[in-house]
Amino acid sequence: MWKKALPFVGMVMAECAQVGLIILSKQVMSKGMNNFIFIFYSNILAALIVLPASLLIHRSERPALTFSTICGFFLLALLGYMAQVFGYAGIYYGSATLSTSMLNLTPGFTFVLAVVFRMEILDWRSSSSLAKSLGTVVSIAGAFIVTLYKGPALLMIPSSSNLSHQQLMLQQPNWVLGGFFLAADCVMSSAFLIVQASILKKYSAELIVVFYYFFFVAIQSAVTCLVVERDLSAWSLEPKLRLIVILYSGVFGYALQVGLSTWCLHQTGPVFVSMFKPLGIVISVVIGVVFLGDAFYVGSLVGATVIVIGFYSVMWGKAKEVDNAGRSVEPIGQKTPLLQSSSEET
Repeated sequence: MWKKALPFVGMVMAECAQVGLIILSKQVMSKGMNNFIFIFYSNILAALIVLPASLLIHRSERPALTFSTICGFFLLALLGYMAQVFGYAGIYYGSATLSTSMLNLTPGFTFVLAVVFRMEILDWRSSSSLAKSLGTVVSIAGAFIVTLYKGPALLMIPSSSNLSHQQLMLQQPNWVLGGFFLAADCVMSSAFLIVQASILKKYSAELIVVFYYFFFVAIQSAVTCLVVERDLSAWSLEPKLRLIVILYSGVFGYALQVGLSTWCLHQTGPVFVSMFKPLGIVISVVIGVVFLGDAFYVGSLVGATVIVIGFYSVMWGKAKEVDNAGRSVEPIGQKTPLLQSSSEET
């Protein structure tokens, strides 16, 4: 029973860690911390944490590093770095609820990019392809709703009660800008997943790939900081809130979250892991309303619901595709469990 329950607990912890990272990073960046410097500190700390674990776990099976592999790691880090830059910009202008809602666009954009680069076959006669296509369109429609429309407040703190109905109907310009930054984050994340899948087929040591990812992102962000931010005082970790948030982001927001997600993925498969992504919306709403005094609006509820419906449609199509592929290669009477997948599919 414990073995069956642990993946559920692990994914809930991973989603809580991600929402915590979104909320805390918004707090320090709203107080003046440069997002490029925040990315550097977080990734270099995560790299130092992952390095000993990667050397220990992959000590017996460590594929040889070639120049092309290193270039692949650098490209993977570049895509991940751009995703982080856009993501933190979106968090700064938006909210935790908007961020967690928009992150569910990633599977749909991944499907679109896979079709564009001919890594995915679009067959209109297949129910799985139709589900993924329809789910992508629905998710994008939900993103427009949650970004452009606010509506009346469902849960609102007293200090927000002075806002007029006209102010509540349409989102403020910063919120819209945050939504577009988060959409760009999802596109970069989708490209990241495609490149990552290609790399893992050739280099199967996952934690070593994760270490190089963090390491190269830290280098890229450091170079950006030296060009963009000339004020050395911007690197200061005062007040102490900056240090606390960076420690949280490196340990929990990056290393622990990636570790838990990877472990759960190996135990149950990618579909199971993906099913927990919409949970972040619920967690962010609860934390935002109860602890931060944020308001929760009808537009956020409707848009997030539409995005989640599209998300599950895409995931259902992918799960059905994997399940059908498993049945086609197995003897009659044997079935591949829905929530399991081969390492190559992972």
